[in-house]
Formats: sequence, C-alpha cells, structure tokens
Amino acid sequence: MAKTMIGVIGGTGLYEIDGLTDAAWVTVNSPWGAPSDQILTGTLDEVKMAFLPRHGRGHVHSPSTVPYRANIDALKRIGVTDVISVSACGSFREDMAPGDFVIVDQFVDRTFAREKSFFGTGCVAHVSVAHPTCPRLGAACLQAARDQGVKVHETGTYLAMEGPQFSSLAESKLYRQWGCDVIGMTNMPEAKLAREAELCYASVAMITDYDSWHPQHGAVDITAIIATLHGNAANARGLVARLPALLGTTRAPCPHGCDRALDFALMTEPAKRDRALLAKLDAVAGRVLR
Repeated sequence: MAKTMIGVIGGTGLYEIDGLTDAAWVTVNSPWGAPSDQILTGTLDEVKMAFLPRHGRGHVHSPSTVPYRANIDALKRIGVTDVISVSACGSFREDMAPGDFVIVDQFVDRTFAREKSFFGTGCVAHVSVAHPTCPRLGAACLQAARDQGVKVHETGTYLAMEGPQFSSLAESKLYRQWGCDVIGMTNMPEAKLAREAELCYASVAMITDYDSWHPQHGAVDITAIIATLHGNAANARGLVARLPALLGTTRAPCPHGCDRALDFALMTEPAKRDRALLAKLDAVAGRVLR
C-alpha cells in the first residue's frame, strides 16, 4: 500500500489550502524548467498535501505560458499520488450555472501553442487518454462537493481553448453544438501529462459565467467572473479540506490503471533511447525505465 499524497493545482481564485499543519513553501527543481511557483506542502487530517498555484502567486502566467510539464514533474517528484485540478470555467449549458461545480470526465483539446508530452525523439511513448480522468478520484471530489453543499454535476466535457482571449460568439455556439459542457484554458495538456506521469487526475470546474453564447448574459465580463470566483474559492477550499478523509492515508493500486499507464506505452527500443531524455524522465517514467 502506497502512502497517499494529494496534489492540488489551483487555478484562478484558489491560491491556498486551509488548515495545513507543518505548512512550508518548498522549491522543487525540475529538468523541465521551473514550475509555476514553489509548492506549499503540509499535512491535513494525517494525509500529506501539496498545493501548486497554476498561474503562480500574483497570477504571473497566462494559460499558454504555464509550465505544465515542470508542474506535473515537480508534483510527481515530491511523491504526489493523486492530482486534483481546480479551475474556473465558462458554461455552455443553461443548467450548469455560475456557482455550480462540474466533475470533468472528458476533454476536447483545442490548444496549439504548448508542449503536450514528456516523450519525443529518442524515447517515444503513446498513452491512452480515452478516459483522461480517474473515476475513483472524481467520485471523491463529487462526494466532497456534495458534503460541502455545492451544486455539482457528476460529469462534463471540457473544451480547452488556447486563450488568453475569451471565445467569439461563433466559437461559443460551435462548441455548444459539439456537445461540450464547459470551457477553460488550462486543463490541457495538464491532464495528458498527468496520465504520462502515471498520476491519478481529477478535474473540478468552477463555473463563473455562460461564455458568450447566452442571449441574456452577452459577452464574458471579467468583473462578474471575479465576483463569482470569490464564492467559488471558498467552496473549493471546503471541497479540498474534505478529500483526505475520503481518500485515506494509504492507497491501493488504482483500479482504473492510472498508475500503470506506461506499461505498454514505450515504443523506442532500449538501445536506441536518448540518454539525455531518459535522465529528464527519471521522475515521471522511472518505474518503467529502471
């Protein structure tokens, strides 16, 4: 049985975890560059916790410049087993209203300006992201949200756009036709990288607005978003605080295979693998490369 360590990647509006004991901001060096910020570590209800502000304290990284590879590598490097992504999103559905939470289970990736894999020339690997989030971890987030008293939707498809601008009206209508439920700028390639790093990953979307499709709400208004964010952030902190009791101090192997995603993914023959790239993969893929 492995020791549980919950890693929380906080998006806009969530910048801390309440109630941590032995809390300390630590610097984690990654061969993939500097993470977004130092990582806040500590213990909550006897479970180790790690918090990483996705945009950095003070919101210094845009969605396109977030160092996604360094962030996931750093979390894996310090022993995180389960990653909870919390992020602000727009809604494409009338019944998913501002203030609601959505447990995301699918993605449509429309980003184009980001490095999306730890692997490449010299060590090629292909992981499945048919089911990009961990059902076990998503169920825990769902229960935590309900216990917090938040209106939460059990599933949802997240459209990841490049940003930093919000959608045009035509784009917003198109994404609704595709069957997407929420829109954001940061869960891709984050979810793909977590899968490559063999980390269980769950995404909690905090709805702030109706994007630009809603005839009664018009274009996205950043001042209205910020007002909703304040309420969402308090509920998000409450959700996170409930996770240690739900997940426990120890964990068995993931029943959905998230922690074994690389078992059959490596394609490059051992003799042909690039040693420099292998050295960078020591944390995310060390289990299968040793």
